Amino acid sequence: MGLRLLACLFHLPTAVIYGSLSLFVSILHNVFLLYYVDTFVSVYKIDKLSFWIGETVFLIWNSLNDPLFGWLSDRVFLSTQQAGAEISSPEVVLKRLRALSHNGPLFAISFLAFWVSWAHPGLQFLLCLCMYDSFLTMVDLHHNALLADLAVSAKDRTSLNFYCSLFSAIGSLSVFMSYAVWNKEDFFSFRIFCVLLALCSIVGFTLSTQLLRQRFQADGKAKWDQESTLKELYIEKLSVPQEKRITLAEYLQQLSRHRNFLWFVCMNLVQVFHCHFNSNFFPLFLEHLLSDQISVSTGSFLLGVSYIAPHLNNLYFLSLCRRCGVYTVVQGLFFLKLALSVVMFLAGPDQVYLLCIFIASNRVFTEGTCKLLNLVVTDLVDEDLVLNRRKQAASALLFGMVALVTKPGQTFAPLIGTWLLCAYTGYDIFQRNPLNNVVSAQPKLESAVALEPTLRQGCFYLLVFVPIACALLQLLSWSQFSLHGKRLQLVKAQRQSLTQGQVPEVKAI
Repeated sequence: MGLRLLACLFHLPTAVIYGSLSLFVSILHNVFLLYYVDTFVSVYKIDKLSFWIGETVFLIWNSLNDPLFGWLSDRVFLSTQQAGAEISSPEVVLKRLRALSHNGPLFAISFLAFWVSWAHPGLQFLLCLCMYDSFLTMVDLHHNALLADLAVSAKDRTSLNFYCSLFSAIGSLSVFMSYAVWNKEDFFSFRIFCVLLALCSIVGFTLSTQLLRQRFQADGKAKWDQESTLKELYIEKLSVPQEKRITLAEYLQQLSRHRNFLWFVCMNLVQVFHCHFNSNFFPLFLEHLLSDQISVSTGSFLLGVSYIAPHLNNLYFLSLCRRCGVYTVVQGLFFLKLALSVVMFLAGPDQVYLLCIFIASNRVFTEGTCKLLNLVVTDLVDEDLVLNRRKQAASALLFGMVALVTKPGQTFAPLIGTWLLCAYTGYDIFQRNPLNNVVSAQPKLESAVALEPTLRQGCFYLLVFVPIACALLQLLSWSQFSLHGKRLQLVKAQRQSLTQGQVPEVKAI
């Protein structure tokens, strides 16, 4: 039985094994997003100043580590004429897989550091966030870079992304299970649950990367043997000058001239902000807009659906991308977000069923858009390679540069959201009893009763006006993005020709 299972694993398609890596990230990251703020605010009782300091330092590190790690990984690929031996595609893939096999288990271990109090809450908050994000960044960079390195055609990349979405949906089931063990008063069951998730992630990363490495080591060895056999037939072009490697300043200058890259990161900054805004404030919206009108089980269902449905919905979006193109699908999702928000605003906060649908669908469509944008980045990798005639696509570095500009949205989301809520309603989540500490001139009971309608109204305005503003900004920037249609086809054809053009000339016999 065990041997048969191993045989099945060895014969799994590459796309399935690649997609399974998303499972071992999502089972941890969804739980992290849902509970880390509540854990430090409600369980460890972090003070407001420490929270803001931690988020500010995290903002800086979160933005800088992506391009830093991308540069360290891919700087060797930037020159158009490399000194020394050419790096083959299997070697590039193996390099990515080695990085994943090391950083995947470390990412799982860093996840566990959140759920045990081992230092002052402010210090632990800062260290845990930076450590967790460092390993998550390394995993995301190399996993996303493989999407560009394993395939060039839109069809193949869509297939790879399909399995990523499928396994991410399976990984989101951890949100349902976490709801059953989450208890602020008794943290033991939740900690055991997190340990089990981390063990599954460690085993999964080790097994998946090992399977992929064995597959590409065989491909790399075959290519090396073929090149050795035919070496005498190649003309050595000794007269061709060897270019020096491009410096970081020169690379940044190249990016500053990459028009589509600039418009894309403007749009994606808003998208990252909106995704994390929904994640951070979803429990708050449920509590103050729906808690007295729906059952606890309904709230749990909405919470779970909001994490699983984006991945399942993305399977349909990917089929649309095959027919209509990624650009058209993303543009349609922006218009849909705007239309739904306007309808919800006109309906008002008293339409309970419509409010439930909107809260869930807002997160579903926003997260679904995020999942599609990796395909756009892989197209930008192709355009960068063609525009600058690189020897190899610097895919991890370009993903890192996108994150440099867009990752601040992840930190801005809780900061701007809490500031807007406090400015409009006086509600401060850092107060131990926020409803009883806003209007000091009134008795405590009257204060809570008087604030509740205002707080509910403030949550509703946040819920509808944030997506309206985000959709308008995104439609403006996305209309300037030109890497679609015939231009995209031309770029992919040129990348194929550049790749094929790397084969040395054969002697005339």
